[in-house]
Amino acid sequence: MRHFLALSSLSAVLTVGPAALAQLPEEPVAMKRGIPQFFIDDWLIDSRFAIKYKNNAVVHVAHSPTKHSANPVYDGDCGYVSVARHPETRKFQLWTQVHEKVEKPGGNFSSRYAIAYAESEDGLTWNAPRLGLFDWKGSKDNNIVIRGPGHARASGPQILLTLPEKDRRGFSYVMSYRTGGAGKEEDGIRLVGSKDGIHWDPDSEMRLKHLHSDTLNSIVYDADRDRYLMTCRAKDRYRRFGDTMIDTGASRRISILKSNELWTKWEGSPQALLTPDEIDAEEDFNFFYGMPMHHYAGIYWGFLWVFRMNDPIHTELVTSRDGIHWKRAPKRVPLIPLGPEGSWDDGMTFGGPHWIEVGNEWRFYYAGHDGGHDSKDRKAAIGLATCPRERLVSLRGPRNGGGVVVTRLVEWPGGDLFLNAAPAGEGEARITVRVSDAIRDPVSGYEHSDCQMLSGDAIRHPVTWKGGKSMADFEGQAIRLEIFLENADLFTIVAE
Repeated sequence: MRHFLALSSLSAVLTVGPAALAQLPEEPVAMKRGIPQFFIDDWLIDSRFAIKYKNNAVVHVAHSPTKHSANPVYDGDCGYVSVARHPETRKFQLWTQVHEKVEKPGGNFSSRYAIAYAESEDGLTWNAPRLGLFDWKGSKDNNIVIRGPGHARASGPQILLTLPEKDRRGFSYVMSYRTGGAGKEEDGIRLVGSKDGIHWDPDSEMRLKHLHSDTLNSIVYDADRDRYLMTCRAKDRYRRFGDTMIDTGASRRISILKSNELWTKWEGSPQALLTPDEIDAEEDFNFFYGMPMHHYAGIYWGFLWVFRMNDPIHTELVTSRDGIHWKRAPKRVPLIPLGPEGSWDDGMTFGGPHWIEVGNEWRFYYAGHDGGHDSKDRKAAIGLATCPRERLVSLRGPRNGGGVVVTRLVEWPGGDLFLNAAPAGEGEARITVRVSDAIRDPVSGYEHSDCQMLSGDAIRHPVTWKGGKSMADFEGQAIRLEIFLENADLFTIVAE
């Protein structure tokens, strides 16, 4: 298993300008009820330290989701995948790109792509309905739901999950995808709407950007900033050809486009965002194939496809508070690693652009391949990996003596305090919470010794103190939370 990156090359650059200052929240941090605060980074942390600090520390730990025993859950013709649930029936719906090789004169081949559909009651057993909407491979007996303009390429589907109502335009689903081979007036990154996810409205369809970014180009809406971001490749200036160029350049990097509106022509040229660094270079993972992303709880969650030319690709987690400065997960443990040699996903794993929340579980659907990028005979299928809700990165308190996480000053929004926490290994976990002021003077009655100790595994541990005291009395006040962790993983805190 490869080691995980600590900081992206971009976020490692120190500046004193507004971009750097944006990485520090204003204090007291205004928490919102019902919105979890994640410990994926030190954004909410004033300090973290071990009690026996000479040889111990409180550290970030990455937690890979567990691949499902039923994998692959969908096979046949498939590729990049996006999954959603019907807003009323809660049926699982899946969109994936399909591929056909077409022989050309002289024995060469070209590729055709379309977008296909499947559905499921439980997200494990999928049905690919015979829809009869489009001709594909000489027949309409298929599950194709989108072909590009003039039946040109349609690939890289993403369902946009978190749109404001104004940008849904009355549709239950809005999808972005890429087309090519349709001509300069049509090629590029496109947007289309649908009432049911099967029949897509041709009158709604428009091109957002003429860009030959041949990957999954991911769009997310940031409600806090009322803007859209799109990850893509800078194909407008790399992989160009000409006699005066020393080299066409490496386009397999992550770039970004910004727009204040969704249904419009996106202006400007992609800006470079993420480039492989020295740690990647140690094992020749010198390319990024793409980065689907999701926006949740004020955080950008990126699923970075790390690529060693011209062979394996796997998915790593990256996160950002503003969409510009990114942090890759501790020790570069892959979010969705390759399967063991000889397995159905031992060559490439392409994580989808979001997770699906089912009760207290997060589900990550991904496309897996049994060969690397250059393998001519590889086969694709779709797999599922799961984890408990919110549990991708934790702060871990050491077994020997424990440690403390001290938050920045936070403005308590009211309600009780809950912790998403679990034992970090065998043996008992011990967690207590103290409430203190700006200079860490404890609030009487809210000391560690007053706190009801937490020891088990729970998505929502309620925190109380002697006499049934809770955090409800601190509404509107600026306080610190000091969380003692011994042999325990802390994932999130939330006011509810």
